[in-house]
Amino acid sequence: MADDTGARLAAVPEPTPSPENASPGNGADGYLERRTLRRGSAGWLLLTGLGVAYVVSGDFSGWNIGLAQGGFGGLAIATVLMGAMYACLVYSLAELSAILPTAGGGYGFARRALGTWGGFLTGTAILIEYILAPAAIAIFIGDYVESLNLFGLTSGWPVYLACFVVFIGIHLWGVGEALSFSLIVTAIAVIALIVFAVGAFTQFDPANLDDIAVDTTAAGASSWLPLGILGIWAAFPFGMWFFLGVEGVPLAAEEAKDPVRSVPRALSISMGILVLLALVTFLASTGARGADAIKDAGNPLVVALEGDPGLSWLKTFVNYAGLAGLVASFFSLIYAGSRQLFALSRAGYLPRFLSLTSKRKAPYLGLLIPGAIGFALAAATGNGPRMLNMAVFGATISYALMALSHIVLRRREPDLERPYRTPGGIVTSTVAFVLALSALVATFLVDKDAAFIALAVYAVALAYFAFYSRHHLVASAPEEEFAALAEAEAELSRD
Repeated sequence: MADDTGARLAAVPEPTPSPENASPGNGADGYLERRTLRRGSAGWLLLTGLGVAYVVSGDFSGWNIGLAQGGFGGLAIATVLMGAMYACLVYSLAELSAILPTAGGGYGFARRALGTWGGFLTGTAILIEYILAPAAIAIFIGDYVESLNLFGLTSGWPVYLACFVVFIGIHLWGVGEALSFSLIVTAIAVIALIVFAVGAFTQFDPANLDDIAVDTTAAGASSWLPLGILGIWAAFPFGMWFFLGVEGVPLAAEEAKDPVRSVPRALSISMGILVLLALVTFLASTGARGADAIKDAGNPLVVALEGDPGLSWLKTFVNYAGLAGLVASFFSLIYAGSRQLFALSRAGYLPRFLSLTSKRKAPYLGLLIPGAIGFALAAATGNGPRMLNMAVFGATISYALMALSHIVLRRREPDLERPYRTPGGIVTSTVAFVLALSALVATFLVDKDAAFIALAVYAVALAYFAFYSRHHLVASAPEEEFAALAEAEAELSRD
């Protein structure tokens, strides 16, 4: 039974519509026909590019704020711990995505392991991350545009609007074209980071690493930990910025070629690339100019090069490349958010009209509505760090629930066919679970107002699910069929 079940799931057959899908004036078959994505559009290379694209903006801006929270030592330790969390999470997700390669990603995994409540809690947390992170990046893009003096523009709503309009337009054109564009821009950004590191290391001075003033009142404070032991914890959200978003690769599973193999492969390669980029960016930036000089900068890599007039050419190059990196992440995070929204809507957790797809198989409302919300937040606040902290709040909840899903499925369904198995098993996912909860608490240390705002949004979404949508789920959505199959097999085993 288990082997046969695994074969069916790995093939990801088109779900069979049920009468529950029928809406006024339409037959049941029309529901899923109007909610399909373009299959086979991305191989492992495009998926790897997507995984790096989600994150690469974090190397250009955002991470450095962690220096103000914990100093070089605090952020370094936080980055190592958060890197370990992401590595453990990525290997756990590689196993889960090979079992259920659909657009639902984390929601689908949690739905099977933790039920409808677990699925909604996970999917909504992911949405918070993928709606707010683009808003934060749009603001950072504005900072780079202003520093380049492009067309005399300053960071403000016209730049934010242009970002959302242009790049959502490319997504509406088609997923294959969108991911190809993302790969090209990401490659430019990665090459630029390597060139930056080579130039910045020529100015490297170990004394620059710990030049932030020590807070003598903080417990455990030293030159390496100027804000004390608690500074390590407060730096967690910014250590995450080197990796935030890579977990979104499984959201492309329905549009991938051979997702059972290509998604785990892309996840592993993406994580390896990101670890290397984090290491060289962090050391080169702080060692070249000093932790104190870059800790509050909107474009820290450019500031890191300002100490040497001979590197002015590199400063200009990095500024333009930084803009490319921010665009790559902005672009790919919009993609991830639209696919998570699509999957939740298709299954009835959110209003069903949000999962309608165009003739080019793009979930147009799933792109336009989150984009409008992101633009409004960016224009209204102009506060990138706050948007970032709110995105991290949602991310950490989803990480904990996805890691828990891996643990539960390993224990409850040990015979479930797993084309890919996580190295270390539940020990690996347990490490991810514990570190994710620690990072969640850290969001309250950094900006408790942002965390409570995100929590309030989460509570409103849960109320919608509790009182309405959980009574109107679509049984034939792929993730729901997957969970129903497990429930049916459990019934048979009890009989």
